[in-house]
Amino acid sequence: MSPIIPPAGSKIFDIERMKKLCETWHEKGETIVFTNGCFDILHAGHIKYLETATQLGDHLIIAVNSDESVKKLKGESRPINILSSRLYLLGSLSCVDAVFPFTEETPLEVIKLLKPDVLVKGGDYKIENIVGAREVMSWDGCVEVIPYVDGFSTTNLESKILQLHKVSKKD
Repeated sequence: MSPIIPPAGSKIFDIERMKKLCETWHEKGETIVFTNGCFDILHAGHIKYLETATQLGDHLIIAVNSDESVKKLKGESRPINILSSRLYLLGSLSCVDAVFPFTEETPLEVIKLLKPDVLVKGGDYKIENIVGAREVMSWDGCVEVIPYVDGFSTTNLESKILQLHKVSKKD
């Protein structure tokens, strides 16, 4: 599968360009909202989460796990969508200002580098367990936990697809 090449004006950044953009926004006094994740199969729960997150500041940026880190976190069957596809899909959303990949096990170093004003995670997290929460609060930022939308889960969606595939093979 060939990688998707971002068009001119893309919201897909590398870490150095992302750092410069965040510095520019900070200089203007604009609020940066940061989240991260795999976003392997984009679904309505993700969209609602991102739409809610974007309301917490001026700019929403997303650090997206590399394919290797998704495999470590989610297992050998993942990711289903390669990194370039996940970046492209997220970058095409109007509620998202920028996306960029990260390869580390956690986004801690990226958070410390970019210094977001708001750190956001989904409803299965407690603030004290969120990577980077202590650091963001140390520079007077805030940490928000956005509730999950019931009925939406990439893992459940993957299971449903596999189950439907098994049933169709029997026919």
